[in-house]
Amino acid sequence: MKVLIVDDVLFMRKLLSDKLVKMGYEVIEADNGEDAVMKSIKEQPDLIFMDVVMPKMDGITATKLIKNEISGKIIICSVISDKNRVVEAIKAGATDYIIKPVNDKRLEETMTKYAALTINELDY
Repeated sequence: MKVLIVDDVLFMRKLLSDKLVKMGYEVIEADNGEDAVMKSIKEQPDLIFMDVVMPKMDGITATKLIKNEISGKIIICSVISDKNRVVEAIKAGATDYIIKPVNDKRLEETMTKYAALTINELDY
């Protein structure tokens, strides 16, 4: 399973990336929404962890653009837990919304859930 991590903060990208690599996933990184759109189209990731607040292009805008270009799932991963932001993300095309920093248990649950969905989609 290929995972794209999009966050303008290097520390947050590396934290999530290191955990996912240890779990056996292929990881790609992007540091802003524009880069995320380009890498999503080129790499066709199965899952994207998308930050909201970033330079050049925010995560909500990037999600809207990416959603129509790939079949993978997009999870907004943000420190912002405002209900309106969650609704905005889901309307933009996000599949899920999790608060960061993502603890290990939540990450394992998320990956188990979306890895199972990806496998089931491939069966059809």
